[in-house]
Amino acid sequence: MSVDAMTAPKPAGDLSLALLVLKARTFIALIAVVAFFSFAAPNFLSTANLVIMSEHVALNAFLAIGMTFVIITGGIDLSVGSIVGLCGMVAGYLVLNGVTLEFTGYTIFLNTFEIVGLTLLVGVLIGVVNGLLITRLNVAPFIATLGTLYVARGMALLSSNGATFPNLSGNAEWGTTSFPFIGAGSLAGIPVSILVLVVVGLGAAYLAARTPLGRHIYAVGGNERAAALSGIKVARVKMFVYMFSGFCAAIVGIIIASQLVASHPATGETFELNAIAAAVLGGTSMSGGRGRIGGTVVGAFVIGILSDGLVMMGVSSFWQTVIKGLVIIAAVVVDQFQQRLQQKLALQRQAALGR
Repeated sequence: MSVDAMTAPKPAGDLSLALLVLKARTFIALIAVVAFFSFAAPNFLSTANLVIMSEHVALNAFLAIGMTFVIITGGIDLSVGSIVGLCGMVAGYLVLNGVTLEFTGYTIFLNTFEIVGLTLLVGVLIGVVNGLLITRLNVAPFIATLGTLYVARGMALLSSNGATFPNLSGNAEWGTTSFPFIGAGSLAGIPVSILVLVVVGLGAAYLAARTPLGRHIYAVGGNERAAALSGIKVARVKMFVYMFSGFCAAIVGIIIASQLVASHPATGETFELNAIAAAVLGGTSMSGGRGRIGGTVVGAFVIGILSDGLVMMGVSSFWQTVIKGLVIIAAVVVDQFQQRLQQKLALQRQAALGR
């Protein structure tokens, strides 16, 4: 055997296998948590519990999908939980009180469709504010969205002086009796929230994988300066992702208010942590440029099943918070390890080709 043969790099099969396992980590984690809680928690796999869990997962998945686009561009949106609370209060106020035109004294009562549309617009407008702060005033995403987190939460509290808007069952005369159906209704036995998630998830996945805008989002996250030099409107791309994140948060606010038939200004507190955890666990890189909507949805299932399973086991909510934090840390550590492994594998293949 020649010296060159003895010193040549070993086949990269072992590294490729390890990389494949790391890429499939979210599915492995999902199988692991389902298997664990099916034994540890009674009635975990019952039909009723699965339906409830799927509705909980849907709420986190909406936020995580929006968060995925933001993180891919290298940003972060800490305001989504507060947007949930504010939009829930907006929907509740409109259901109960309509819109009063101050200069005329008339009150316009909106139907359910109009209330949903106006509430979604509020979420998008908060996303516009975030986008303008980041793109026009050059405020760091962490600081900009932290500021809007407090502003949106304060506005939610001011809208009712901290009180709850109760009895959102609607009024037949105003066409709002269908409002509770959004969160509690079902079509063909499938909860409406799940059907909406399917539509939003498929739309987001198509946008990310099949459209120029999706490619621009990844380009901005991969190298913002190179993206700008190649002609990509970086500011517009960032505006879009924050607007979409606000839109997704508004959906969650509407669904929760509809499910509870009431809206409370504290709704959505710490929801941003679950969204970030689901996105990162699903393979979205915190450094930007990499992420998949499908992985994020699976990550949302992992976080949702973990949360509900811990509740069924009677684990303290304080420990649940600790565990979620550990999940985020572990996901980031694994992501960093995956990136280093990919770089090592690429170097090995490059060296092999050079020979």
